[in-house]
Amino acid sequence: MESPPERLAGLTLAKFSERLASSEPVPGGGSASAIAGSFAASLLAMVGRLSLDRPKYEAYRSTNERSVIAGERGRSLLLELADQDSVAYAAFAAARRMPRETADEQRARNDATAAAARVASDVPLAIVKECALLLDEIAAAAGRSNLNASSDLEVAARLSAAAARGAAANVLINLPMVGDEVYAGGTTAELNYLLRDLDRVLATVSEVVGHGGLREPESA
Repeated sequence: MESPPERLAGLTLAKFSERLASSEPVPGGGSASAIAGSFAASLLAMVGRLSLDRPKYEAYRSTNERSVIAGERGRSLLLELADQDSVAYAAFAAARRMPRETADEQRARNDATAAAARVASDVPLAIVKECALLLDEIAAAAGRSNLNASSDLEVAARLSAAAARGAAANVLINLPMVGDEVYAGGTTAELNYLLRDLDRVLATVSEVVGHGGLREPESA
């Protein structure tokens, strides 16, 4: 019985970096994007915790409690998606290695490739979605959390945006192999919608952090 693959989250940073630098196709850019996003989520949770139970930030309690919840959720989900992306691309690579000497073999190879490419598109799309959600939460926390950790929020925002765009690149490169124009068109439209506001939200975080002060609490 084949043993399950080792989880990327169980590797040391040095070992993950070594695997990423190897000639093996997995882990690759999708997993790296998910890991970067998980770091952003961790920073968001950290800033939330550094802000709770401090009188200066009591007016922002609901925002910071949500930051911790969103950060922990994102951290866990993105680590899982890093593994899913590696599994998905490994299946795609295996499909491309299938024999194609006969018409039946070619059909089987094409069907396996299309199915694997769809999964290899869906997983990084999920990474984009989570990173976009994280970026919105980071923007909400900016100016409403511990000012001593404001630069950590900006790092989180930049990691989230970069992770989203990195995962999006993986979606786009895999879509043509699915062989379904309706699916490809719908997925591309969804992706463009998710990416549309990334730069604006990131700029908002940078502006608020650069201002250096607190702003009004979120409306109920």
